[in-house]
Amino acid sequence: MGSSPSKQAQSDAQKSLTRLSKVSEKHFYPDTATPDLATLPQLQSLPDIDGLDLNGDNNEKDIANLLSEWRANFLDSPKNRLALAALSRSDYQSLLIQDDRYNDQNPAVFTHVIKYDGQKDTPVTNQRSSGRCWLFASTNVFRVQLIKSSAIKPKDFQFSQAYLFFYDKLEKASYFLEQIIDTADEDLDSRLVQELLKAPVNDGGQWDMVVNLVEKYGLVPQDVFPDSWNAQNSGHLNYLLTNKLREYGLALRKLIQTEKPTPELLLSLRRQYTQNVYNILATSLGVPPAANETFKWDYWTIDGKPQQVTTTPIKFYRDNLKHPASQYFSLINDPRNDYKQLYTVDRLQNISGGRPITYVNADISELKKAAIKMIQNNEPVFFGSDVGQFGDRATGILDPKSWDYDLGFNTSLGMNKEQRVSTGASSMTHAMVITGVHLEDGVPVKWKIENSWGADTGKKGYFQMSDKWFDEYVFQVVSSAQYVPRELQQVLKTKPNVLPLWDPMGALA
Repeated sequence: MGSSPSKQAQSDAQKSLTRLSKVSEKHFYPDTATPDLATLPQLQSLPDIDGLDLNGDNNEKDIANLLSEWRANFLDSPKNRLALAALSRSDYQSLLIQDDRYNDQNPAVFTHVIKYDGQKDTPVTNQRSSGRCWLFASTNVFRVQLIKSSAIKPKDFQFSQAYLFFYDKLEKASYFLEQIIDTADEDLDSRLVQELLKAPVNDGGQWDMVVNLVEKYGLVPQDVFPDSWNAQNSGHLNYLLTNKLREYGLALRKLIQTEKPTPELLLSLRRQYTQNVYNILATSLGVPPAANETFKWDYWTIDGKPQQVTTTPIKFYRDNLKHPASQYFSLINDPRNDYKQLYTVDRLQNISGGRPITYVNADISELKKAAIKMIQNNEPVFFGSDVGQFGDRATGILDPKSWDYDLGFNTSLGMNKEQRVSTGASSMTHAMVITGVHLEDGVPVKWKIENSWGADTGKKGYFQMSDKWFDEYVFQVVSSAQYVPRELQQVLKTKPNVLPLWDPMGALA
């Protein structure tokens, strides 16, 4: 979003110019006349980071000739010597952690918490060594709907994440082969083809991919299709599938480029290759019921009575979710691009012909407003964030104040959200569920988070997110139309702006 420079920005640029004008011209232009620095906008806009001394004689080209001076300057500081002794012998984050976070935010107090909060009513989930967070987050959201509409005992219930995981892998494999066929005329080393080949059956996903899966395959209880070892530890399975699909992809590209096969032959090969993927998945994860295959399930009711239901995955989904997944959509906060616009990512999909992955880009305040309304209406909130930033797994606190880098390293991190996304420093990496919010005078201060890393992390599996962390590292909130302004609802009806497959908004949580 372009705009003219503010007076403050112009003042800052002038200060930078003044500082730079003091630097001896011999260091920058030894063989030419001194240039007019006003013609060098890249120098005018140089930010003052870490107290740079532009007057010092620090322009020796060979770093090796500067090392003795740098070493002496470093060791001359008692603080640096203490930091060296402490931080070089342990995880520096554990030493630089800021304990005042606990004083600012009592982890036990929230003004609004949904009724079926998993910390006391439902089992804490654990994705273990897999990238299935989006499937855990979505099924944890669906679980609340089922509990509301049935007599199932909440403490015993989970949807099967492995069931959706199986069909997501299968459909992604088929979609990958379709895209390889469609891009056969592209060079193998083109950015598009390389991006397709990078991770054809990534564990991760997006909300619209969840919608595609449950609308086509439904849902089953975890008792019907429990986790296998490979569901909980997906690395070896992904290695096998990824390399097998790359092999298939190369074979299809060679066939198309040399023999011009018919569409019927290509479809037949695609189906056979996908069947081989099915066999690998069935061997590794087990054989799940088909979407319309009948299964029986025994369960306990809230009042302690045994019950049995005979149904199908599709019927189980439709009977137990009052609000279908398809009624919800993604609000995102991407400050690189214009707000109140619809975005999609080229060729990002899990099911061929399925609902496209789309996002309504909005100011971060709109994401918060929607989330608060949902919590107040007793609805959990699926959201996507960059959980690796300033997050403490042991305490479960997500806060930009988590570590004091300046204390240990005499420096701090100064990029804003737009700059982090633009440089690859931040993107949506993890999906979780918001189950509570603490408001002071109607303004959010902190948020209660249901994670899927087991009960041994955070506070019995739950995390606490500061509102400032929400500003900086939350990218997505999934909402239905009733919780957002009409203006944003109308954006869904517009033609989406298409981002390339390698765009940060194409990251799979």
